[in-house]
Amino acid sequence: MDKYATRLVIPPAMPRSPGAVSDRVDFYTIGVRQFRQRILPPGLPATTVWGYGSTRHPRTFHYPAFTIEARSGTPVRVRWQNQLRDREGRYLPHLLPVDPTLHWANPPGGIPARDSRPAFRSTPGPYTGPVPIVTHLHGGRNTEESDGYTEAWYLPDALDLPAGYAAVGSYYEEFKNKFEDLFGDAWGRGDAVFQYTNEGRASTLWFHDHALGVTRLNVYAGLAGFYLLRGGPADLPEGVLPGPAPRPGDPPGRKYHEIPIVIQDRSFHADGSLSYPSGRVAFDGFKGPYIPDSDIPPIWNPEFFGNTMVANGRTWPLLHVEARRYRFRFLNGCNSRYLSLKIVTHPLARRPAHPALPFWQIGSEGGFLPAPVQRDHLLIAPAERMDVVVDFASVPVGTGLYLINEGPDTAFGGGTAGTDFPPADPATTGQVMKLVVGAPTAPDTSVPPAQLSLPAFEPLKEAGRVRRLSLSEQNSDSLPHIGPRQLLLGTLDRNGVAVPMRWDDPVTENPAVGATEIWEIHNFTKDAHPIHIHETQFQVLDRLRADRTVRPAEPWERGFKDTVVAYPGVATRLKATFDRPGRYVWHCHMLEHEDNEMMRPYDVG
Repeated sequence: MDKYATRLVIPPAMPRSPGAVSDRVDFYTIGVRQFRQRILPPGLPATTVWGYGSTRHPRTFHYPAFTIEARSGTPVRVRWQNQLRDREGRYLPHLLPVDPTLHWANPPGGIPARDSRPAFRSTPGPYTGPVPIVTHLHGGRNTEESDGYTEAWYLPDALDLPAGYAAVGSYYEEFKNKFEDLFGDAWGRGDAVFQYTNEGRASTLWFHDHALGVTRLNVYAGLAGFYLLRGGPADLPEGVLPGPAPRPGDPPGRKYHEIPIVIQDRSFHADGSLSYPSGRVAFDGFKGPYIPDSDIPPIWNPEFFGNTMVANGRTWPLLHVEARRYRFRFLNGCNSRYLSLKIVTHPLARRPAHPALPFWQIGSEGGFLPAPVQRDHLLIAPAERMDVVVDFASVPVGTGLYLINEGPDTAFGGGTAGTDFPPADPATTGQVMKLVVGAPTAPDTSVPPAQLSLPAFEPLKEAGRVRRLSLSEQNSDSLPHIGPRQLLLGTLDRNGVAVPMRWDDPVTENPAVGATEIWEIHNFTKDAHPIHIHETQFQVLDRLRADRTVRPAEPWERGFKDTVVAYPGVATRLKATFDRPGRYVWHCHMLEHEDNEMMRPYDVG
């Protein structure tokens, strides 16, 4: 595959639906559809993917989605429609192999057995029925009926839904009724309506699918997009940072100096289709016996690492920049891969490479940091976002630079590239993008990052409780040398021993409304896990090692976050305020882990 043969796609703004609900709400109707898209370089086949788009604007369907531009204090209401149907209205099966032995949405179980782990008399093949979806606004602070709760999924409104199938998840009706009571906007067959308050700080959010047990596959198929919240007291005036960014109604060819970039690893078949493992044998060579003759799922893989890097839906793209400052909003959208990004002068430079330009990080998931942080590389866990400024003004016109990745091609356990783990393959997954520097076309009036004064940062109040939580993995009970078979969250007992729990065990985290708590997350596994808590933005306090030494939060972790790296053998401590009553989830954002028990519900109230 040729590298740098296609230009980076800069996602346009998602068009709003005409006829807004009111002057005080932005309304969207966004569907999920299947289509073909140019992801591979010219000369290779197009790829069938899933993506979001405005149902009134068919050309907006894209992977990744067009960006939702939101304004502080102005709610956004989205009707999310599952349109995974063919032209005749029949449901479309999944593009990828669905393991029906997990605890998952399980539509074939009907109302009594939906959202469960079904039993089998013989090892099943992949599920081929209609696909459940539900969209989560990652990083938002909203009420439960608009969270995209993993058991509030729904199937498409297809003509041929099989008799006896559950068409919606266990919480769909409850949240439907609550939403209609609150807002008077009815949900329909194959859709759900969510309202986002946009009361938080200006920040880089994103939306993606969150259906129980198939999140890894739905996101891999293409269901993700940016949601940028602007304005309010925690934003900067226009012109202080590099811009503009895409806006609704922009003319073709407009130059952008603020660019969101989602980086993902993917693999492809020779016909251009997405490649994802169809069985456990791809992970560790284990050929069975599988469920029900053992406790090992036949299809699920504990992690996934693709051999191709994709940025904004293109493999190894090219971006022309001017000799001026740019604002990049990076999102790690990989299923399992950690990224360690660096800008260098040669794509095959010896790893670890010497950086050609620094990043100035100005924000994380919850908005701006207390102060800019200069960094030579960015370690980004799955689901983390980093808002950075890069200054190309000193680079000679015509220079080619490269965004590379020095993260590992396997699960990340901490440490540094070249010392604690081999970096990604320099010829493939070690490269991400090429940047070619051109002459500036207009003066750069943005403020140099070292001189930026960022919005005031108010830390959370004192915590009233400490919860001790655990991360564990379990091997097979019948074949102890095979593992992991599932990953688990849980609590600690009085002796500091992990008490692992599954998705359907009783809720153990139940903060009072308005409570501020410290969550102390003890990692008993060998992997670093990106832990995400829904509908709250927290502060990372520190990390407590086994020898009782304390490492403070890193400078780039000292703003608000919604995802934190929990390193192995360490207790990661964070502080959060829970001001939204309802039922939510917390989980590992390595999607293969999340889909096999490394997710737990929590109740506020």
